[in-house]
Amino acid sequence: MAQFQPHLRSAASLMDIEFIVFLRIAWIAAILPIVVASIPVKPFNFLQSLLLKFAARGKTSQSSDKFSIPQRYFLHFYVLAVVLTTWLALSTWLYAYNADDHIASAGDRIKAWRTVFVLLLMEAQVLRRLYESKCVFIYSPSARMHIVGYFTGLFFYTAAPLSLASKFSLEALSYSVNLLTEFTVKGPTELPVDFTWKEILKPVIGLGWCQWIGSTIFMWGWLHQLRCHQILGSLRENKRENGYVIPHGDWFEYVSCPHYLFEIVIYAGILVASGGLDFTLWLVLLFVVANLVFASAETHRWYHLKLDSYPESRKAIIPFIY
Repeated sequence: MAQFQPHLRSAASLMDIEFIVFLRIAWIAAILPIVVASIPVKPFNFLQSLLLKFAARGKTSQSSDKFSIPQRYFLHFYVLAVVLTTWLALSTWLYAYNADDHIASAGDRIKAWRTVFVLLLMEAQVLRRLYESKCVFIYSPSARMHIVGYFTGLFFYTAAPLSLASKFSLEALSYSVNLLTEFTVKGPTELPVDFTWKEILKPVIGLGWCQWIGSTIFMWGWLHQLRCHQILGSLRENKRENGYVIPHGDWFEYVSCPHYLFEIVIYAGILVASGGLDFTLWLVLLFVVANLVFASAETHRWYHLKLDSYPESRKAIIPFIY
C-alpha cells in the first residue's frame, strides 16, 4: 500500500507549510495592484488605466490591441479547473479514505473529508462554467480579451483549487500518484477497492453547521449566477442599441453585474463551508471581491456611456449601495 514513512512525514509537513506560504504570497501579489488601483487618487491613475486595459474583454476591449486574444479562450480556464479540481478531489478522497496510513489526528481526518466537500462545491461551479462557456455564451469572432487577463484567469483557476486543498494537496496528490504506480505494477488486488457506500459518501455524511450554511449560500449564488448567465447568453439574439440590449430579469433589475455579485456569493459560501479558519481561502475571496468589484465598475460605466436608456437606478454590483 502507498504509505508515508514516519521519517518522511515531517518533511512532507514542511513542504506543505512552504506551499501554503507560496500560495498566500501569490494571492497577496495579485490583490495589491487591484486594491491600489481602486484608490481614487491621481498618483494611481496610471495603474488604474493599465489594469482596466488588462481586464478589458468583450464589449469593453479594444479588438485592435495586438496583445489581445479571442474571448472564446475562456474555455481554457474551465477545462483546466475541471481537470485540476477533479484530480484534487479524488486524490484527497483517497488520502482521507486511507487516513490510518498517514493521518494521526482525528481532527485532521475531519478536515480532510471537509476539504473533499469544498472541492466538490468547486467542481460544481467549474463544471457549470465549462458548460456555459461552450453552450451558453456564443462569443462573437470579434470578442477579444487582453493576454494578461488570460494569464490571470489561468492563475486563478490553478491557484483556487490548490488553495481549497492547501493543507493536504501536496501529500494527497503524491499519495494518488503512488497508488497509480502500485496499480500499474501490482494490479488492483493490492489496492483498497473494498469501498462501501458509507465510505464513498463520507464527505457529505456528518457535515457540520458550517458546511450546511456554506453549501446553502453556495447554491443560492450558484442558481442565481446560472440564471444571470442565461439572460446574458440570450442577449445576442436581440441586439439593438449600439449592438447591445439592456439585460433585464433576476438581479439585473438592481445591478449591472449580478453575475459578478453571485460569483462573490459562491466563493463566500465555499469559504463558510470550509470552516472559515484558513487565511488562504480568505485571500481567495478577497481576490474575487477586489477583481470583480473593479471590473463591475468599468462595465457599469460602459453601460451608461454607450446606452442612453440605461436605468439610472441600477448600481454596479451591490444593490442600492455601489
